[in-house]
Amino acid sequence: MSVFPLQDDRMSTVDEHVERILESLTPLQPYDQPLLEALGLPVCENISASMDLPAFDNSAMDGYAVCFDDVATATEDHPVHLPVVGEMAAGQTKLFALSPGTTVRIMTGAPIPQGADAVVPVEWTDGGVAAVRITQAPTLHQHIRRRGEDVQTGDVLLEDGSVLGPRQLGLLASVGRSQVLSRPRPRMVIISTGSELREPGTQLGHDSVYDANSYMLAAAARSAGAIAYRVGIVSDDPQEFSDALSDQLVRADMVVTSGGVSKGAYDVVKEALSELGTVHFGEVAMQPGKPQGFGVVGEDATPIFTLPGNPVSSYVSFEVFVVPAIRRMMGRLPYRRPLVRALTAQGFSSAPGKRQFVRASFEIDNMGAHVTPIGGHGSHLVGDLSEANALIVVPEDVSTVTPGSQVQVLVLDRDF
Repeated sequence: MSVFPLQDDRMSTVDEHVERILESLTPLQPYDQPLLEALGLPVCENISASMDLPAFDNSAMDGYAVCFDDVATATEDHPVHLPVVGEMAAGQTKLFALSPGTTVRIMTGAPIPQGADAVVPVEWTDGGVAAVRITQAPTLHQHIRRRGEDVQTGDVLLEDGSVLGPRQLGLLASVGRSQVLSRPRPRMVIISTGSELREPGTQLGHDSVYDANSYMLAAAARSAGAIAYRVGIVSDDPQEFSDALSDQLVRADMVVTSGGVSKGAYDVVKEALSELGTVHFGEVAMQPGKPQGFGVVGEDATPIFTLPGNPVSSYVSFEVFVVPAIRRMMGRLPYRRPLVRALTAQGFSSAPGKRQFVRASFEIDNMGAHVTPIGGHGSHLVGDLSEANALIVVPEDVSTVTPGSQVQVLVLDRDF
């Protein structure tokens, strides 16, 4: 894995930072996975049908298998009476050969007896067991599911790169596939740093706060398709952080930290990782989330993202930089969440020279797409963040957004 130049100290744009991250990553190697484990992942092979669907002619209705000529004239006024010589249910191994002038009771999904060429629904009969009275005629081959009418042997079911959803998994199971070749979900280790942090459910001191970031980021990682491992809180001791990181690398395809990357005296992440020479710390022209770090650690060159500690900055950074990396490692396109356009109900100002991500409420009604900013710009406003379902993306060269103008919106909590 290559990492972008460590000596570049200028402020990067958002797009530059994203592209450098994506260029530094490679998709994980695919392997055969059980069907349910592959939900939401792209297949890494062309999959062809190894059998017909249906695999045999079978009944589409509960009713009576008949020879069409025997019942072609059946009406309410002139019913046809036939002896019932057997019964067939789905999964029954006994096969019938139907003789003209007779009928077999048949259940939905059961094989069509040899000699039968139509099925009379039970609603068109008196439901007889020994003999049946038929008052309406089917058409030739009506209510019979023909072998191979859905899928034929050799048909391409899924092409390389197709994403496996519930319907695709159902199709693969229907043709007998129990596994599929796909890339695994990246295993992500999430570490929160800060001596002031406490676990939710414990007692707070006068100068301590609960660790929200690791829970929020672990949930965001799972929503993006990764396997998240949330690590306990690490204090502002560089050696403790280094030890914790080293212990976790054995189960990590990538690592995400929050906090300790700014310019303060207790920025433990920056202090511990700067000595390695494989992690770049710099500033990105964005608000919130300016201080960023990215590089590799450990013998396997595991990617590490060091995000700001303020909750809003941390979440926005994860959405903008880490989500594309997760999708890159899974081989899912597009890597970046597409932007949509909407009309903003309120005006607001934006810092010139920075791409601003404004928390907002997005909705679509019969008048189109609308978005409304929520709360202030503070990076600590978790309550406002929880109410938002979108981020208004304000370009670097825009300092004022007027009410009723069209803006670009990154809609959250939605699959790409």
